[in-house]
Amino acid sequence: MKSNALIATTLVSLAGASPLQPRQQIDFALLDSAPQPTIGSASVGEQPHTVEFDLPAATAAATATPLPVVAVGKRDLEGRTSDACTPVSPRGKGPISDPDDATAFAENPVYGAYANTAPVPTGYQRTFQNLQASSSAYGYSGFSYLDSYDTNECARQCNNIDSCSGFNLYFERNPVVVPGDDCLNPASMTQIKCVFWGGYLSADNAGNNGQYIRDFQVLIAGSNGYMKTRVPDVPGYAGVALGNVAINAPLNCRNQDTYMGSKIFTTSYYDPSLCAAACKSQNEYNTAHPPQEGEPKICKFFVTYLAERNGAPEGQMCVMYTQQWDTSYATNDGQWRGNDHYTNDYAFAYTNTLDNGLPVCTEQHP
Repeated sequence: MKSNALIATTLVSLAGASPLQPRQQIDFALLDSAPQPTIGSASVGEQPHTVEFDLPAATAAATATPLPVVAVGKRDLEGRTSDACTPVSPRGKGPISDPDDATAFAENPVYGAYANTAPVPTGYQRTFQNLQASSSAYGYSGFSYLDSYDTNECARQCNNIDSCSGFNLYFERNPVVVPGDDCLNPASMTQIKCVFWGGYLSADNAGNNGQYIRDFQVLIAGSNGYMKTRVPDVPGYAGVALGNVAINAPLNCRNQDTYMGSKIFTTSYYDPSLCAAACKSQNEYNTAHPPQEGEPKICKFFVTYLAERNGAPEGQMCVMYTQQWDTSYATNDGQWRGNDHYTNDYAFAYTNTLDNGLPVCTEQHP
């Protein structure tokens, strides 16, 4: 079984500006200096596999201060260039279009019928339906071939992979033999792919609409995306889902700025535990290096989400606070910079279960 070991690269932006500045909004300097996030796709010619992530190394990187900058390239689609005219395996189990050409595949309504009637598995929500493109997103975790267009089976496999937060199920038009000089445009088969992801799947990042291998056109049809609905467990914290918004906290009832700073993780899969580790590490550092006056800030609440630019992932953001803020303060839905739209997806807030950091004040608000 093929596996790829990936670790997290992290950058940090700690609080240092005036509390009057909108520091909880997107830190563009942090995003601009971060390495290119790892963006994956299930490549043509690959065999089924899962991706092995080095979570201990990712956690070590998430807690490092300062953190090294390591450039990470994008993972592009690859076509097989050797073994020309030899059979491709496994043989696809999906319906073949008649006539057997790209146009007939693209116009065949049978693929859309499967996608539009597929049940949503328990514990998941559908994020897009019946597209002619597959996901190219953050946290690629491998794929498998299915014998039928079965969302429940795909979900079952996803549930058995630690890094899988969602899956993309679709039909893919592939050649029965590897195209070469003596078989430029061979007959096709239809494979059913179940692709696992450790990041957020949306119509915006379903950008892989196929490719050419010699004269043969690979195409996608009936592409559905699904995400888990549960809040990921983080030991020692109580979590709540925020959807596509982050916290925008005011000064608290003591007129204190509770925002501490933010980090970004760009080459692991989406994992709120990385943010919890960063929160703990920051507390240890602040305690060991107290300010000349007053007490050091201690992280007791954090928000984590996938930052995206025009639908493409920028990385997992981790924003730390000294106290809990409830969902009524979840009003930050991103912002614009020129023609680029930065948004937040798959956002969760976590509160320390032993100490939420809320100060004692006579007022009824935090």
